[in-house]
Amino acid sequence: MVNFSLDGKVALVTGAAHGIGFSMAEALGEAGAKIVFNSRSQEHVDKALAAFAEKGIEARGFVCDVNDEVQVKDMVEKIEKEVGVVDILVNNAGIIRRIPMHEMSLDEFRLVVDTDLTAPFIVSKAVIPGMIRKGHGKIINICSMMSELGRETVSAYAAAKGGLKMLTRNIASEYGEYNIQCNGIGPGYIATSQTAPLREPQPDGSRHPFDAFIVSKTPAARWGTPDDLKGPVVFLASEASDFVNGHILYVDGGILAYIGKQPK
Repeated sequence: MVNFSLDGKVALVTGAAHGIGFSMAEALGEAGAKIVFNSRSQEHVDKALAAFAEKGIEARGFVCDVNDEVQVKDMVEKIEKEVGVVDILVNNAGIIRRIPMHEMSLDEFRLVVDTDLTAPFIVSKAVIPGMIRKGHGKIINICSMMSELGRETVSAYAAAKGGLKMLTRNIASEYGEYNIQCNGIGPGYIATSQTAPLREPQPDGSRHPFDAFIVSKTPAARWGTPDDLKGPVVFLASEASDFVNGHILYVDGGILAYIGKQPK
């Protein structure tokens, strides 16, 4: 029988205080994992702990900036001492800056690349030794359709997510012999509070132009929801995916497979 159970596993989900990170952590917790997460402020940690408790999920939160290697090392050491060696890492924390490339400052570019690419390197580097000692591990990097596609105003984000795709494949290549699987999830356009303004009806009742654009480009003819990511993350975190390594699972409703409708 296929084993999707995560009973007894320790799952670290970065940036899981809200949004899709929270939903994925919730799914891992429902599958039996012990959830640990980080945020950059104690306030956000406390709010997330309360939200997890309402869901009946045991979680531990740490204040940590994933861009800071020292903070990450200290956090992982505390997790190993207080909870256990990390079995599952979900590199979810990320940011985006929508700025035309010729107007973007170098500092803005570096901030996005540091958060979306360098931080997953830092956190993965911190947990891999424990996974090697334990004889198994799952690393799941949250990539993007921008790991494959370009789009106006997201040069830094696309560069970082393209790099994260290749970091995923290289971790798989380098550590597969230690029974560590590293895969990625590439979400499509997900309906969250952050994207809500892009889905608000216009004054005349018509769709927001961006909403109409996304629905027209998606064979599923809808936005994704955070719940759409729950099954994929549990699969990639469980024994069911033990021979899946270096793969990017796009959860996009079919956008990447679709050339789009022919104009009428």
